[in-house]
Amino acid sequence: MAGAGFWAAWQIYVPVTPPTSASVLLHSGSSTRRIASELKKAGVIRSAFAFRLWQALHHKRSLKAGEYLFDKPATLVTVHDRIERGDIYFHVVTIPEGYTIFDIANVMEQAGLSSAQNFLQVEQTQTQLISDLAPEAKSLEGYLFPNTYQFTRTQSLQEMAGEMVRQFRQVAQQIGLTNDIHQTVTMASIVEKETAIPEERPLVASVYYNRLARRMALDADPSVIYAELLSGQYTGSLRHADLAVKSPYNSYRYPGLPPGPIGNPGRSALEAAMHPANTAFLYFVAEGSGNGHHRFARSLEEHNKNVSAYRRAFARSER
Repeated sequence: MAGAGFWAAWQIYVPVTPPTSASVLLHSGSSTRRIASELKKAGVIRSAFAFRLWQALHHKRSLKAGEYLFDKPATLVTVHDRIERGDIYFHVVTIPEGYTIFDIANVMEQAGLSSAQNFLQVEQTQTQLISDLAPEAKSLEGYLFPNTYQFTRTQSLQEMAGEMVRQFRQVAQQIGLTNDIHQTVTMASIVEKETAIPEERPLVASVYYNRLARRMALDADPSVIYAELLSGQYTGSLRHADLAVKSPYNSYRYPGLPPGPIGNPGRSALEAAMHPANTAFLYFVAEGSGNGHHRFARSLEEHNKNVSAYRRAFARSER
């Protein structure tokens, strides 16, 4: 009896140090036997039998499914209490403004939640998540709202994408985005890609709306990049020859807005697309000072002067 007591005390009260940071995924409906086996296999506890015995003697609440991370020494009692509380591990995923579905798929892979290919497939096929607001949408591009999320591996990939779409819906409701949603999000995605300066976004939006009103080509470089991303041809930089790519997303070659968003815009870009500045601007170019600001012009002559100023500023910065 003394030996059995010593064994039980050693199994239950002496901390176990996991061989590495151990991640244990417990699925819904798993039996105590299965849970104990998974913990033992991961090196989190010494004895599956002792865990089952402790659960039988202290069955206050059920053990919770989820992913648990064990990265420091812990006793069997501590491990049991964590699983009973449902102290699960969340993967923190940050989606910056302007990220495309390709960028987001890579972020999800880096977070250990999915392969990029599998999440990309969800982004490209689960349009029913947004079809009531944007029946024209051919993918979830534009509707996966940039934010910081907490996901667990017990969630399905569709549920994770659904959380991003729900965040878009919430923001859309807050800012009053109820009409022409697909077109507005498409414009916002271009604005988002063109400038990171919040106060410039209504000005950039005004340029593109003015061009649409005059039936001018939008000539938005980010749309060409997106066309090449879709075809798998983007090399990381845009060349002059790329402007001839045959794609409805190429706003140099095809008039009007692209058929859908070219990224996932944040709140500021959405508001700019809804409320563009009242200007006569038709052109803009970077200042060349490295601060992200742009020069705006009403005529091609004025724009060419701004381009020359940009080239001089860029040349000075290269010296």
